[in-house]
Amino acid sequence: MHITKRHFLPALLFLVVGVVLGMKLDSVYSTDDTFEQLKKLEDAFLVIDRQYVEAMDPKVMAESAISGMLEALDPHSTFISAEEVADVQEGYRGSFGGIGIWFEPAAAPEDTAKVTSTIPDGPSEVLGIMAGDRIVAIDDSSAIGMNSNAIQKRLKGPVGTQVKMTVKRRGATDPIDYVITRGRIPLYSIDSAYMIDDQTGYIRIGRFAMSTHKEFVEKLQALKAQGMQRLVLDLRDNPGGIKRAAVGVADELLKGGGTIVYTKGRNPQENEVDHSTPGGLFESQPVILLVNQNSASGSEIVAGALQDQDRALVVGRRTFGKALVQRPFSLSDGSILQITVSRYYTPSGRLIQTPYKAGHIKEYYERKFATLEEATFDPNTYLHDIPDSLKYTTVHGRTVFGGGGVMPDFVIAPDSTLPVYSPLVRVVRARGLDVGFVRDWFSRHETGLRNRWTGRRNEFIRTYAVDEALWKDFWRYSAENGLNLVDTPTDKDPFTRSDAGADREILETLIKARLGQRLFRSDAAYPIYNKIDPEIIETMKLWDKAGKLAAIGQ
Repeated sequence: MHITKRHFLPALLFLVVGVVLGMKLDSVYSTDDTFEQLKKLEDAFLVIDRQYVEAMDPKVMAESAISGMLEALDPHSTFISAEEVADVQEGYRGSFGGIGIWFEPAAAPEDTAKVTSTIPDGPSEVLGIMAGDRIVAIDDSSAIGMNSNAIQKRLKGPVGTQVKMTVKRRGATDPIDYVITRGRIPLYSIDSAYMIDDQTGYIRIGRFAMSTHKEFVEKLQALKAQGMQRLVLDLRDNPGGIKRAAVGVADELLKGGGTIVYTKGRNPQENEVDHSTPGGLFESQPVILLVNQNSASGSEIVAGALQDQDRALVVGRRTFGKALVQRPFSLSDGSILQITVSRYYTPSGRLIQTPYKAGHIKEYYERKFATLEEATFDPNTYLHDIPDSLKYTTVHGRTVFGGGGVMPDFVIAPDSTLPVYSPLVRVVRARGLDVGFVRDWFSRHETGLRNRWTGRRNEFIRTYAVDEALWKDFWRYSAENGLNLVDTPTDKDPFTRSDAGADREILETLIKARLGQRLFRSDAAYPIYNKIDPEIIETMKLWDKAGKLAAIGQ
């Protein structure tokens, strides 16, 4: 018998590191009525066990009852079976087997799970699977309505084995099939760190893990040694992770004595305040923080703290809105009840949790998915719709907003008109032609490329250029995969050779970035791709605003 259990974005499970396992259950009983209701539950269990027309598995009944109770709670309280606990723990010991994605479960039986981010250099990212892809089938079997547990079981498997995953991508007409070779997934947390120019450092954090603060300190020190005077901190698509790692990162950017984040719960023991400490590595220089709709949990702790302290200019799109703190409680068979014990608040007192009604999980996820895909990105519209009760004030008097994520100081709309979003480039990316071509071409030329470029990462980034032969090979591959260039556009073939010529620099950069990833991992891909990333391009125009903000706190 199949049991439906609600699960959550795996990275968000570990927002709180302090684990309370094996707590005595009678310590959480609160009233005589609690005992009375527990006795009723026990009576019902025994009646079904002894009198039902068919013999029932006691484990199935118990876990069904637990799932039923969780349905009356919030969207992020969950049950982890004893069989799953080992997999969860393995994932945070440094690496795990799988395809390398984070995803949100289906919001309803007719809905699909949605990829929220890919793990850098993991099997899925290398193949071109993207945040926003919806999982519609696994090994040719429908994944519509499938819960998180079922998806994980079907996607995981021995390292080196393959699984077929079909996704529906916004902008692509047909579903896209990927045959993914499962691998041991690296869980380093900083994807890239480099100097954008002679004064601007860039650090991208993909997730908050146990090692993140240490990695961040090392990268900051290295960039400062190269002359960094201002920092772009990129938390786009960062789903969260370890709370203390997020607090540590924020602390390096804040002067001592301020609040980073605080939590409040029903139990006073859950009330905690994290303060910034003196001696941060980058306390006063300009900082721009990049976020988007997939920045969640720990990312929102950093964004909220830096925004409320007037320390960083927050740029991008409204964040996910996850401010519920879970703590795990061990049950007798080794399973874990992961329940929300508190909410976290930004220094100004903002609760940035997306609103929900207890017991209305379907509506919560439906509304969340709709917000992520169809949200209004005009700040003036936001201001008009937000009630005074959700308006808060930063340390130096700026107005910021609570309710449903962190709203950026400067919003970058997803329909930017910058060149990277030209119709032809959109189609190339939506169909994954740049990724597919590089995968195919690299497999045939890998030996020569590695002989030429091994140990020369910086030189590759600086000097490698797509030659004419490679350019022609790309369009041959594209034609074989349904994208033909013509002299005169038609409904069937709307793109011309002239269009390709106009977009050549952008497309060559995409190809080069994918080659750099194959040769040197994501640490080389971002310095190349960021040259045409619309949000990075817009960000680099905002240093006057970021500088004025930094000057406020001097």
